[in-house]
Amino acid sequence: MAELNHTIVNAKDRWASARFLTEVLGLPEPKEWAHFVIVDLGNGVSLDFADASGEITPQHYAFLVSEEEFDHGYGLIVERDLDHWADPRQQGVRQINHHDGGRGVYFLDPSGHFLELITRPYGAGG
Repeated sequence: MAELNHTIVNAKDRWASARFLTEVLGLPEPKEWAHFVIVDLGNGVSLDFADASGEITPQHYAFLVSEEEFDHGYGLIVERDLDHWADPRQQGVRQINHHDGGRGVYFLDPSGHFLELITRPYGAGG
């Protein structure tokens, strides 16, 4: 069975985007390899940030986190006064959602990618 190993994320500033993500997720400092700045995630997958040479097409990246990791990430979002929403249409301003009995929030990274933290996978019930 195939497994996702990594994906490349275009960024305005690869270091700024990678560091932002590691701070929100409470992960170790990113590392550099060739022209990438790599963020290792807990399931053996990495996000490899690269400086974009042109316009960035925003992508969506959702992260399944524990309740404690959500508290940490959401705490940073609030502390830094970042725009955030309860849904992907940017409604529920400065709110979180409680889908499937968990918590979720949407926010933007420094390059304009849509990031999401969820504590329960969609369809898990609750």
